[in-house]
Amino acid sequence: MIVKLVLFASVKELVGESELEIEVAEEATVSQVKRHLAENYPLVEELLGGCTFAVDQEYAFDGTRLYENCEVGCIPPVSGG
Repeated sequence: MIVKLVLFASVKELVGESELEIEVAEEATVSQVKRHLAENYPLVEELLGGCTFAVDQEYAFDGTRLYENCEVGCIPPVSGG
């Protein structure tokens, strides 16, 4: 199935895109999206542990199930002051 991956801040800069459409297995979870990012964009891998994920604008966890055409957001930690 296809899901839309929306990337923000430093992850977006490292990947070079703000949105990706990726194909995942029917029973895919957020964890598999993380694995896809790490395998296809190695520069992002070290950031993923600190990233927050959302599915259709609701906070999600590694085990959160995905579904066809859902939107998965990858939000890296933000610093500032």
